[in-house]
Amino acid sequence: MRLDFLSRKVFQRLRVFLGVGFVALFVGSCATSTLRTAVPNSLANEVQVVGIENVRFWGDAPIPNFKKLADIRYQQIRQKRPELLNRKKHHFEFLALSGGGADGAFGAGFLNGWTATGTRPEFEVVAGVSAGALLAPFAFLGPEHDDKIREIFTLYSTKDILMPNVLAGLLGGTAVASSEPLAKLIARYIDHRFLAAVAREHEKGRRLLVGTTNLDAQRPVIWNMGLIAKHRSKRALELFRKILLASSSIPGAFPPVFIEVQSGGKTFREMHVDGGTTDNAFLLPAHLDLRKFDAKTKVRWERRLSIIVNIKTGPSAEKFKETTFGIAGRSISTLIKQSTEGDLLKLYLRAKKNGIKFRFASVPVDFTVESKEPFDKAFMGALYARGYELASKGYKWQKIPPGL
Repeated sequence: MRLDFLSRKVFQRLRVFLGVGFVALFVGSCATSTLRTAVPNSLANEVQVVGIENVRFWGDAPIPNFKKLADIRYQQIRQKRPELLNRKKHHFEFLALSGGGADGAFGAGFLNGWTATGTRPEFEVVAGVSAGALLAPFAFLGPEHDDKIREIFTLYSTKDILMPNVLAGLLGGTAVASSEPLAKLIARYIDHRFLAAVAREHEKGRRLLVGTTNLDAQRPVIWNMGLIAKHRSKRALELFRKILLASSSIPGAFPPVFIEVQSGGKTFREMHVDGGTTDNAFLLPAHLDLRKFDAKTKVRWERRLSIIVNIKTGPSAEKFKETTFGIAGRSISTLIKQSTEGDLLKLYLRAKKNGIKFRFASVPVDFTVESKEPFDKAFMGALYARGYELASKGYKWQKIPPGL
């Protein structure tokens, strides 16, 4: 069965799922899960991932034991990179990678083009969500992995990413497509050797963060991927892959990803979906005050946040069909854009609070190539090339979020 059985716009560029709300209304009242035990609200702050504890925190609350975590990071830098602490001033680079589905090809091209200029820095913290989550581990490890992000976002098409499962989805299942192909693709690139490389960088004091949405709690979750990698076990590898899959699993399109947690000897299964459901771009919780870390290190840090936004921002007039799904599609696309622009504003204000220089790049509004399927190789190739071109020629970063 073709994916565009309702409308190509329903699935276009992984913003698919234009009919999901209608499906939920139709079957939601009669489709309940009896196959898992969800975490009771009273235990939401107590449960830990089975076998791998203290590797995540809520994205909308203060980080527990932040002082201890800051001390650990300080000791890692002191042991592995003491030269950073011997300078009176040091540049500190953050990178945030947004969601965007197939439009993640823009970020892949932009990163590679940035490398070509010879000015791409080593990032101290890389944070990714959804499509950005798939880019983040490779961006974290550096330009030597540029070929992999190029492959992921230009060599594969819809059949390599998802498998239609429309009938089951409409009759009370969890999604209209299976994410098994995407899970296999992630496993192809993320192996024990890759995990070890991430762990080594984590031990230097660098941080790789990925966001998911805990759908049971309706809250963003930030995962410390380097700390997971540090376990270097089969369980750690499985969890690392699961988180990347969960962060990319758009609700209604892909099935949710279940993560086993426990508390008081009882085991539960949390439901995690696309991190963009709560934050389509993130860095660190709003409550974070980096001045505490500065006081510990006694180093003057010059921080800069670069955000690669894998969608268009600002006004963008595009033609769309004046049909039920055409109008719904355009509305959902508008909702995603407005949400992302809201995230940019939040990041801007947080950056300002912490003395961080802010800048972002986004898909240009004059990019008009249309996608004929969820993951159209021609579309992604063209968008990758555009991102590469913009970055390699010296991109003029945007310094103020839309609306300001």
